[in-house]
Amino acid sequence: MKTQRLPLAAAIMASLLLGACSGDDGAAGDKGDNGLNSLVNVTALNIGDANCPAGGQRIDTGLDANNNGQLDDSEIAAAQTQYVCQPQTAGLKAELIGRHQTGVYGLSAAEIVEYHSASNRIFVVNAISGKVDIIDGSLLATASNAADPLALNNLEKFGELDVAKDVGQTFMGSVNSVSISGNLLAAAIERGDAAGNKTQANGFVAFYQLNGTDAPQFISAVEVGALPDNVAFTHDGKTLLVANEGEPNPAYTLDPEGSVALIAITDGKPAATATIIGFSEFNQGGARASEITPDIKINGPMASVAQDLEPEYIAISQDNRRAFVSLQENNAIAVIDIANAKVAKILPLGLKDYGLEVNKIDASDKDNLVNLQSYTGVYGMYQPDTVATYRWNNTDFIVTANEGDSRDYAGFSEEARAGDLVLDPNHLQFAAAKDKTQLARLKVTTSMGDDDKDGDYDKIVSFGARSFSIWSADGQQVFDSASDFERITAALLGSNFNNNNEENKGDSRSDDKGPEPEALALGQIGQRLYAFIGLERTAGFMIYDVTNPFDVHFIDYVVNRDFEADFVINTDTGEVKGDATLAGDLGPEGMKFVSADKSPNGNPLLIIGNEVSGTTSVYQLKIK
Repeated sequence: MKTQRLPLAAAIMASLLLGACSGDDGAAGDKGDNGLNSLVNVTALNIGDANCPAGGQRIDTGLDANNNGQLDDSEIAAAQTQYVCQPQTAGLKAELIGRHQTGVYGLSAAEIVEYHSASNRIFVVNAISGKVDIIDGSLLATASNAADPLALNNLEKFGELDVAKDVGQTFMGSVNSVSISGNLLAAAIERGDAAGNKTQANGFVAFYQLNGTDAPQFISAVEVGALPDNVAFTHDGKTLLVANEGEPNPAYTLDPEGSVALIAITDGKPAATATIIGFSEFNQGGARASEITPDIKINGPMASVAQDLEPEYIAISQDNRRAFVSLQENNAIAVIDIANAKVAKILPLGLKDYGLEVNKIDASDKDNLVNLQSYTGVYGMYQPDTVATYRWNNTDFIVTANEGDSRDYAGFSEEARAGDLVLDPNHLQFAAAKDKTQLARLKVTTSMGDDDKDGDYDKIVSFGARSFSIWSADGQQVFDSASDFERITAALLGSNFNNNNEENKGDSRSDDKGPEPEALALGQIGQRLYAFIGLERTAGFMIYDVTNPFDVHFIDYVVNRDFEADFVINTDTGEVKGDATLAGDLGPEGMKFVSADKSPNGNPLLIIGNEVSGTTSVYQLKIK
């Protein structure tokens, strides 16, 4: 498998560097008779530069001239005479101003979050109750930076949506996702069957009408695919998309097909039935079977491709033409043609090379120290959970939180430790893979790495990439945060880095997926676009300026957790040993960015559902 390394970025920059500027000496900002100079000098322009007016006026280069979401050679060449004038990256201050505590730990009492601006209400998926909690966000209009953030509990729950009751079917399970468009709310709920399979029957999407501060009114429920895991409206509100994950049962004797459902919305009312987009064309012998390359991990026992592909999360392009759907276990992204209700393509994401110094990791929970190293021959699958998308220079880009996930069931597991693999004797990490302070403890897949099919492993392939990435719409990586998350948390937290979210025991996740980035949100503040990435294990969130996908900047790491608190949370039973009440916010699962014009206090907000602590936290964001 080949690792994809900035081919689009390289193509653009090489083309631009070869292009001659029209000015006398080609200096940044010079203009010749033909107007604007080369895009290659974008990042050299600062606020106040003579050629970049104060305030950072943006000049649209229109790179994607044919508006197909991709850059062809002629468009890259045309960019030689144009540039974008942007302000310097500004600091961003995140202040915790609101928080709701359920008092329920380890049982996913706060997961996916949404916000309804007309009523100042926060909707929170409470998986353990099987409902959607409604939290009063009106206090946020006057709330200020919390003096004691660990103890803050100033937002009240005043209602809930009993989705299972409203749908009215048997064997209903947990609510998994919620989304709002205007005054229409959609919530996805899973369903089991009479045989005792908990999530393998077709689920439903329940729709509610939101009427200011009145109680939400149930409209209807629409049947979709098995295990609907994420719902997202198009930006125009005309379609709801549903990612139906289709996970197998624990014995792996029943494995539903993964799919994406489309539900039309007309005049604010949902259609009675959904259009289901499946993947059967990609099965062996199918018309599109050749599109499933070895880079797309298909490893379920006796599973067809359609059964093995598991849609996780949806991001919709700004023009509402395409949806980008993460196939987490498969290390790929499906591109959905919304208008034609079909799969346009499946993008393999390749492997992250931990042999590169920039990508070094701590691979052991038994070394008792921060020990970031590069390991040639060791790789990570990106396997994104949350995905988002935005447009830059008339071109779509995909942002991914590279959490990682394995198939680990009673009936089948791909998990092993690197020390358990039979490595090729010539593997450069043959000795390190036997050392528990280096690679032996690293959790890896047994389904990839035997490149020559001779029975031993030529690559060591682990789960997740411990990073976030930006990709072009055709799957070329243009940015990855490399080892940032581990380096930054190690510098700020010391031995508490790579912590678990169930107890304070530093370096306890290094052998798994490190800080485990999962939650993700994008938000426009002024002229800049920011990415917020939640670290499920270590807790807290990273902030990056991603305005220009080829010039990304780290801004801050914000965490509300007491790493000295003495507690252990049992995530199977919810039992807590010790005192977790002041542990802080644990396990960020879902994020929602609220723009300033929709915010009750006029400042942009970031709302976070923290599944392990059962807390919902709200930060206001201010430019420094």
